[in-house]
Amino acid sequence: MHLLIYTDGGARNNPGPAGFGYVICDRSGKTIEARGAYIGEATNNVAEYKGMIAAANRAAELDAAAAEFRVDSELLERQVNGRYRVKAAHLRPLFEELMKALGRLPAWSVRHVRREGNHVADSLVNRAIDARGEVT
Repeated sequence: MHLLIYTDGGARNNPGPAGFGYVICDRSGKTIEARGAYIGEATNNVAEYKGMIAAANRAAELDAAAAEFRVDSELLERQVNGRYRVKAAHLRPLFEELMKALGRLPAWSVRHVRREGNHVADSLVNRAIDARGEVT
């Protein structure tokens, strides 16, 4: 199974109340699963990482043969693809956790999309922050 996965994370007042969202679709674009979760006080970059970690782990649980991640965070996309080093000490453990999660997938890629192309995952982020919990 090949998956298309949109992930997003955000924090209000950065840092502030934060959450992430992801939408997992099949190759035709049909939604398989959508989830948002509140993560407490964090930065937007931490939330972006946590969202992609959760999505990568879920893709592995679904036995995906390949996953294409679409993210609106240029920092996340460039760090995961090796174009930027992870300089911030608080992001290094998250980067390592993400790479471990991606290692559970036979094939994966990460592509940057504009915010408008990630509106469903963004909506899940905001709903999770508002609810201070999980949303679907």
